[in-house]
Amino acid sequence: MINKYKTNRLLLFLIVFHTGVFAQVKTIDLDDAINIALQSNKQIKISELEVKKARAAVSEAFGYALPSLDVSASLTRFLEKPRMPFPDFQALLGNSVYGILFNEGVLPYNPQKFRPLETKLQSFAQTNNYEAGITLTQIIFNSAVFRGIGASAIYLNLAKERLKATVSETVTNVKKSFYGVLLLKEMLAITRERLQNAEENLRNLKSMNEKGLVSDFDVMQVEVQVENIKPKLVELQNTLLKAKDGLKIVLGLKQNDKIDVSGKFEYNYTDYKNDSLLIDEALQSNYNLKVLRLKKQVDDEFIEIDRSDYWPTVALFGNYKFAGSSDSWDFQNYTSSMIGINFSINIFKGRRVVNKVEQSEITAIQTLEQIALTEDMLRLQIKEKLNQFKQIQTQIEALERNVSLAQKAYEIAKVKYSEGSATQLEVKNADVELSLAKTNRIKAIHDYTLAQAQLENLLGRVDKKYFKNFKNYLE
Repeated sequence: MINKYKTNRLLLFLIVFHTGVFAQVKTIDLDDAINIALQSNKQIKISELEVKKARAAVSEAFGYALPSLDVSASLTRFLEKPRMPFPDFQALLGNSVYGILFNEGVLPYNPQKFRPLETKLQSFAQTNNYEAGITLTQIIFNSAVFRGIGASAIYLNLAKERLKATVSETVTNVKKSFYGVLLLKEMLAITRERLQNAEENLRNLKSMNEKGLVSDFDVMQVEVQVENIKPKLVELQNTLLKAKDGLKIVLGLKQNDKIDVSGKFEYNYTDYKNDSLLIDEALQSNYNLKVLRLKKQVDDEFIEIDRSDYWPTVALFGNYKFAGSSDSWDFQNYTSSMIGINFSINIFKGRRVVNKVEQSEITAIQTLEQIALTEDMLRLQIKEKLNQFKQIQTQIEALERNVSLAQKAYEIAKVKYSEGSATQLEVKNADVELSLAKTNRIKAIHDYTLAQAQLENLLGRVDKKYFKNFKNYLE
């Protein structure tokens, strides 16, 4: 039994050691969290690929304006030669010979010698044929090609701006999740402090009860208070774990990764007085609005590209061919070459061009409506945030004083109870009020901090250091 007990202790030690070594908790601050998200976030990776795609589109557009060089080769063998109706050469030749002989008097005239001229199926192809050639084409004028180059450059700028917008949105989402975890940690600390105060109060009461200074009822009240706090503590711990799992999703981490956050809420008062200046800044710098404006430019370019079907295409071309044919494999070879200019213009396409242009124009109008809607939403959101700031600032100032008063009231209640001039209920109520005041204060600071992050996103205020990771994409 002793050996079995020692073995179990050893196994337990190894399990704890293994867990401690291989499941270490990584503590991160806000800046660490943002950098992790910028490296791992799936939406950012999609935006990066969009920039690569746009760069390839620019190269493709330039390629249409460059010369095109094509090489082709073919070798064919007829299993059955093609035939076509053609006059009977034998009858034509025979009639010609007899005609000359009759005219010259060599033979007496005999019309029966003439054969009727009919057509019969004849083949003029040889069994084996090959051909190899090279063709050079250079566009001289094509409106779609030249418009496409400009459109692809704007599309590249659009992709870059979308990447910036995704970075800005990711930073805001990380702050939101990070602040949520931090808030729960603060609330958990407040609850633990409350539990610690209640347990300390319970120990003092038990000691006093043993001396006959307090009643059993007072001790029972505090015991109930302690037991009521414990489930809240467990609930907050579970909620904190869920919040950390949500943060890991935003950061692009695996769910089995162990993380913790460090930091604390600090109330940094910012005076947002001139809402018109903030609205102007948002209308100028908001990344989503920039994306829509660039999209409008792309839409305009596509309208012109669609209209390009009305214009002609002019191209220079030249080719060189080397070919041969034979009924056996002894080819008769020959070469040919030519140069020229090609002009083509469409006259009628069943109004397809008109309808295509109309669709592109409607798309551009839709983008204009989206821009107007986004501008209206920005004005509304900024005004709401400013009103929220004013409300929260007033709350925080009141809550700061409320926490101080609640702390004093709790200390006074404990002293008065120890002196016998207060009941245990008064101590309990003072403790609840103190906990509530601290919770309300930290929630208000959390709301203020989160509102600041959201306002910065609306204004397009993103720390430029976060764009350094994407230097290769944004230059």
